[in-house]
Parts: sequence; structure tokens; C-alpha cells
Amino acid sequence: MFTFFPGTNIKMTSNSIGFNFVKFIIIPIMLLVSCDDDSYTGGGWTKGSGANGSGNNSLVWLIPKNQVLDGGPGKDGIPALENPESIGINEIDYLADNDLVLGFQSGNEFRAYPHKILDWHEIINDELNGGEVAITYCPLTGTGIAWGRELNGQSTTFGVSGLLYNTNLIPYDRLTDSNWSQIRLDCVNGSLSGETIETFPLIETSWKTWKEMFPNSSVISTNTGFSRRYSVYPYGNYRTDNSNLLFPVTPKDERLPEKERVLGIIINNKVKVYQFESFESQTSIILDQFDGKNIVVVGNKDKNFIVAYENNFANQSRTFTALNDGIHIMKDDKGNKYNLFGRITEGVDKDEQLASLTSFMGYWFSFGAFYSTIVIYDNGN
Repeated sequence: MFTFFPGTNIKMTSNSIGFNFVKFIIIPIMLLVSCDDDSYTGGGWTKGSGANGSGNNSLVWLIPKNQVLDGGPGKDGIPALENPESIGINEIDYLADNDLVLGFQSGNEFRAYPHKILDWHEIINDELNGGEVAITYCPLTGTGIAWGRELNGQSTTFGVSGLLYNTNLIPYDRLTDSNWSQIRLDCVNGSLSGETIETFPLIETSWKTWKEMFPNSSVISTNTGFSRRYSVYPYGNYRTDNSNLLFPVTPKDERLPEKERVLGIIINNKVKVYQFESFESQTSIILDQFDGKNIVVVGNKDKNFIVAYENNFANQSRTFTALNDGIHIMKDDKGNKYNLFGRITEGVDKDEQLASLTSFMGYWFSFGAFYSTIVIYDNGN
């Protein structure tokens, strides 16, 4: 089996379509073999040295070691970014309206992290409004999650280990060289094994919606310091071919198409997912309950977003009405208007915010591979 991976400097030329596929390389998939000698054939470690060349108890994994795969590029072969250049929305010329971005808020500042950058780098270590964050994105599971960068009271950055579990990104922290599971949200190997990661709200939506709602936002520039063909998606038809999984995944939940994008809410290791088909072309609201919590889920198929919050404002649930004014997504019974992050931008409670939930967008198959209890929202059931 062969696949494409970003992060190299090899050029492949296609005369039939008239341009160069730059930075593509075909690499055989390698397995991290779980044998008695605790070694594998990938380009990173041997017996006793650990998956990243460290000796910090790295032979012990909290996930099945025979399901940890070597993706091919090796440790840091896909280079994470650190404090990349950001520019204003009006300076962006490499995004089309339907391109997806991940949006982050810190105080009164907003920043967009385009998939076109993240497809090639997977992790962006950044600082916004004094807050440190790692934007982690796995192109193979379609999951973008904002991680805190403080571990044991110390600041760190995250890199791409080159390893995968259930075809999902395994970042490593540069403080202890421990390996983390992106979707599990915990450390699965190394001295921090068993520790969970702090997460922050991150919104996935279209470039058109983001720039309409947050016109003063900054955006990551293509001036990253790396020579990459950001205009080219590096995984062929992977996003649209439901039969195309580049790595083994187990278990599989076949209730929905594998690559359908859904929002998953995670509470006490249980998941509830929401599909775009549950929402109208205008912004609409679902008031729901999950694992004892009252939640409000807001979505819009045309604007390409689904977001969720805990409906427990100052210990009192509120009623909401959807808005479609281009900036706000809803208002409450006190007349407060909310932006995409659940923050009140107009009204008597301005600058207050609905409590966030652990939630993120992802391909349907990725939730089933990591969580055994999954409820699909269906007419309130």
C-alpha cells in the first residue's frame, strides 16, 4: 500500500496536467510491530530507546502498541509551525470562499488557521493575546482541536511524532518527549502517561463565513518559512472517497458514511454527534440534553458550521432565537446577541460567555474508533 505525505522536498512532475506536484512523496506504510523485542522498523527508535529516542518509560503505551503505526515521514518529518506570520483578512489571496478554516478566540482577538496550511504542518504552536495554544489538526481524521501548551506548570510546544493510532495524529511534547493521542486528549506514552490535555474552543467553518463574522481577524500567512504547495491538497481524493482509509481503523461504526463531517460532544468519555442534515440552510438551534447537561447546539448548512455550548448561564437555562445577520448566531430572552464562540457581543451582559464543551468536528469514523458510547442526534432522541 502506498500513500502521499507532506513535508518533503521531493518534486514529482506531471506533464499531462501541466504543473508540478511539489513536495509529494510516495512512502510505504510501516507498522509499529508489537513483538517481544519492543522494536519496530520505522525510522525513529530501537529497543530501549523509546519512540522518540528518549528513555522516559516510552516502551509502555496506554493504547495497543500493535495498532501504533509509523506514518512514514518520521519524527518532525511533517514540521510543526511556531508563531507563524499572521496577516489581515484583506491581505489573504490564497483562500476560496468554501475553504475550511479553524477559528480561535483569545479575549478580543481572533485568528483563523486554514486547512490549507494545516494539511501540510498538522500542528501550529501559536500565541494570541498573551495566551499560548497549539492548534492540532489531523488531515486523516479531519479533527482540529486547540490544546493548551502548559504542562506541569511549564510552557512547551508540540511536534508531529510521525506515529498514528487509528489513523489519528500522535503529537509529542518537547518538554518531556511524551506522546499524546489527539482524539483521546491524553498522553499515551512517556513520563506524562495518563495526563489529560487542556482544550479550548475551536470553530471549524468556511472562509466565507469566518471573514463575514470576524472581519478584523488575523489569518496565518503562507509565509511559513517552508516551501510548500499550499494550493494543493496533499492526500488526493481522500476527503471525498468514503472507501479510502489509508491506515487500519478499529473498531468501525458503520451507522453513517465514514467521511461525513459531524460535531462530536464528549462528556465523561461518551459522545453525542450532530449532523449538518439536522440543521436548515438558515441558522437553527437544537436545545438538547446529554449525560445530565443541558446543551444548546447551533448550526447552519450553508454557512458550514455546527457549534455547541452548555446551556447553564449563571445556573439558569435561557431560551434562544436564531439570528442570521452575518455576525451573530442567536439572541436570548434578555436580548443579548451571541457570536460563534457563544460570547455576548451586544446586550446587557456584554462580554459574558456560555460555558464551552469539549467538542470538535471530525470525520464520523474517527469518533467510533476512539469512543464506545456514541449517540447520534435524531429528532431529539
